[in-house]
Amino acid sequence: MNAARLLFTKPWTWSFAATMIVWIVTVLFTGGASSLGLSQAALTFAAFSVIVGIGQMFVITLGPGNIDLSVPATMTLSGTLALKLMDVQDGMILVGLLTSILLGFAIGIGNYALIKLLRIPPIIATLSISFIVQSTAIWANRGLRIKPPEGLASFTTSSLFGIPNIAIVALILSAVAWVLLKKTIYGRWISAIGQSTFAARMTGIPVDGTRLVTYILCAVLASICGYLLASFSGGAALNMGSEYLLMSIAVVVIGGTAVAGGNSNIPGIWGASLFMFLVVSMLNTYGFGAGFRLILTGLIIIAVILVAGGRQSNR
Repeated sequence: MNAARLLFTKPWTWSFAATMIVWIVTVLFTGGASSLGLSQAALTFAAFSVIVGIGQMFVITLGPGNIDLSVPATMTLSGTLALKLMDVQDGMILVGLLTSILLGFAIGIGNYALIKLLRIPPIIATLSISFIVQSTAIWANRGLRIKPPEGLASFTTSSLFGIPNIAIVALILSAVAWVLLKKTIYGRWISAIGQSTFAARMTGIPVDGTRLVTYILCAVLASICGYLLASFSGGAALNMGSEYLLMSIAVVVIGGTAVAGGNSNIPGIWGASLFMFLVVSMLNTYGFGAGFRLILTGLIIIAVILVAGGRQSNR
């Protein structure tokens, strides 16, 4: 009984509970015929939200005002440049991945350079960088939709023992992120900075260096996500990252990470990402129009946040 009570005090519990409810309602409506397909689709599409959500979570953990709005543009440019470089050749897959990672490094450095050197608020700095990055993607794309290498396309659309490969990649990245947060000094540093930047400086924590690494990490994860998404969808599109701007923030908040900073929650990002996908699927199944789906989705998100917040305040 105590174990169950302890479980329900965890902020990530409520995102998974909401996910299970939506999944059951959707499956019941279809008579159970689509349960396996729905589960695999949820794991696949939620995985992309998880990857960008983890990066955004690290940034938000740094404290109030820290957010990366360049995520969608980074995804688009990464997918575009990687596919052009690979030129449908399987032998260039690793080169394309390395290019995406290096691009993420460059964008992350650019983001923090504006924040630190020009003293621009993160929301303005990352938004400014996003315009530059998106414009570069438009110039590089030139209206073409280059196909990914066959081997990479096959990998991103295949499964291992019924689990989508994309979800496995997201699980591996989640495990690495968990180790960074819980088992390294870097994780303790970003939590301390999120709780009080002034106190962190007084204790000798390299605040600027830690924030730089965090913005780079967020951009690298967005680049990797763009690389995988472009390969999964059969080519890079100029709007491929647009839905992940608010999504990357929503899954962090719904998943139980403190908006005020200092407290991260990786399991909750999985629950929130699955929940967001299943809500849209459920509303589509019931035949709701796009406008009503957006309204109802927003109301459901607010309800989940209120319930989770109420539970946490009673601890």
